[in-house]
Amino acid sequence: MKIIRTKDYEDMSRKAAGVIAAQVVLKPDSILGLATGSTPIGAYKQLIAWGRAGDLDFSEIRTFNLDEYRGLTRDNDQSYFYFMRHNFMDGAGIPVERTDIPDGSEPDAERECARYDAAIRAAGGIDLQLLGMGHNGHIGFNEPADEFPKGTHSVDLTASTIEANKRFFASEADVPRQAYTMGIQTIMSARKILVAVSGEDKADIVYKAFFGPVTPLVPASILQMHPDVIVVADEAALSRCKL
Repeated sequence: MKIIRTKDYEDMSRKAAGVIAAQVVLKPDSILGLATGSTPIGAYKQLIAWGRAGDLDFSEIRTFNLDEYRGLTRDNDQSYFYFMRHNFMDGAGIPVERTDIPDGSEPDAERECARYDAAIRAAGGIDLQLLGMGHNGHIGFNEPADEFPKGTHSVDLTASTIEANKRFFASEADVPRQAYTMGIQTIMSARKILVAVSGEDKADIVYKAFFGPVTPLVPASILQMHPDVIVVADEAALSRCKL
């Protein structure tokens, strides 16, 4: 695991974008695993800027997203499909047919999760998976549990995750209670993993995830076992870590 310390969120965003850009330059037809949430927005803006300047070409890449709220249609402005189109795909010029996100409107969880894992396998697997990390150590929507889930699955969101996400909705009651998410095995099968973390409020979980024991009670801790992980984090997020 390589940990890159950055000055602040903007610096973290540029350096995280640089890792993704290097992947695209070295392999123009890369399969990228992407994440939603506030953390990667700065990196996405930087990638779009480089693309518009002619420094990056996204025309050959394919993307798979970590997760999607269960029960939301793709035209819902809080769906992750909508988020990705608005915050990255449209600006980068990536057509819908080269992207895949779990279909939150599909009521048959077993069928949709099997479809998604099969699509990732058919594409040849993920070259670079971008991850954020929740306050409880979740990656994707893999919440603390007694064991690490394997493939894509439906998950009940914890109270802390619902609390963290309610700011995006009219009220807490509007936050979906379930989501489809890549499983830990799917994430760990990526050839390279990039973790972006920012803020003092993440300092405790960063320490537990990367310097504590590997346990499904801190899902991100499994990343210690991956052969190629880059963590890009600002000084605030790394404030408990002695590097």
